[in-house]
Amino acid sequence: MVLEEDAQTKGKWFTYFKTKQFWIVLLLGQVLAICITSTNTLSQLLSFEGTSIPAFQSFFNYVLLNIVFSSYTIYKYGIKGWGKLILKDGWRFIILAFFDVEGNYFVVLAYRYTTILSAQLINFWAIVVVVIMSFIFLKVRYHWTQYAGILVCIGGMGILFGSDHITGANAFPAANPVKGNLFALLGATFYGLTNTFEEFLVSKRPLYEVIGQLAFWAMIINGVQAGIFDRASFRTAVWNADVGGYLTGYTLVLSIFYSLAPIMFRLSSAAFFNISLLTGNFWGVAIGVKVFHLSIHWMYPIAFVCIIIGQLIYFARQSMLAEQTKPWLGEDQADGVAGVGTARRRVEKPDAIV
Repeated sequence: MVLEEDAQTKGKWFTYFKTKQFWIVLLLGQVLAICITSTNTLSQLLSFEGTSIPAFQSFFNYVLLNIVFSSYTIYKYGIKGWGKLILKDGWRFIILAFFDVEGNYFVVLAYRYTTILSAQLINFWAIVVVVIMSFIFLKVRYHWTQYAGILVCIGGMGILFGSDHITGANAFPAANPVKGNLFALLGATFYGLTNTFEEFLVSKRPLYEVIGQLAFWAMIINGVQAGIFDRASFRTAVWNADVGGYLTGYTLVLSIFYSLAPIMFRLSSAAFFNISLLTGNFWGVAIGVKVFHLSIHWMYPIAFVCIIIGQLIYFARQSMLAEQTKPWLGEDQADGVAGVGTARRRVEKPDAIV
């Protein structure tokens, strides 16, 4: 039995490093970090063009996800089954969608007032929110090595912040950095709440159902919010071929991010998901060398390595299933769904890669 073998490896050092899942999780984390950095870069480019429409900017992402995943949900359940899903569990997904929409709104709004580096550096707050929420509501109990790994990752990000502060490099003029940073902080709080709740939902329900419902309700909430708050911005925004290209790229990359993130939540956790995104600060500067003519300070590679080391420490004393086993699903994970990336799928199909 997979769960019996997993129990025998608990408390042993570096067991998880020997599994394929560990390397998949590590690689997937970097793919997601590059995706989120790309959306941040495109938001900054839109701001430079004079187009800042925080709510409307994410609308097409929800539309695209809704077309793909809600359509598949209706195909699987039928229109009546889909309607029953909305009546029974719709309230859960409305809460999830609200958190997600507000997270996107305030982070995009932050780029109107501050810089890409400043906004990214504040995102560590999402980790704090995730750890606290997971501890209180999901009964997750972290090992001391996990706390140590998180602190090392945050330390790596601190190196990035310190290098920019000392050298004064990569500093763009900011309209109102304090206001922008507060918006980024609020957005990170909503992201932390979204990640924790989504990890809970995707462990119990099919991916297509969760993503489809998230997109369905978020599309409505986002559309209403855009109609209320973005009307003035929409009229004054610059519309040209570059803006169209940036919006298209933003939508496609963000949709890929939304499709892969739930798999990360199943394979690992919302906490590891967020510390994986910390390398986005490095990727942001790497992309910015070409896009924004930034310079890579010698401390940046050190910070990147520090964050990766922190991720290794995080999993140093994990069992062979690590965070795939969720405490809220029971010892045999019977309350969970047997989907891609879940422990229950590993139990039913021991040879499955994910």
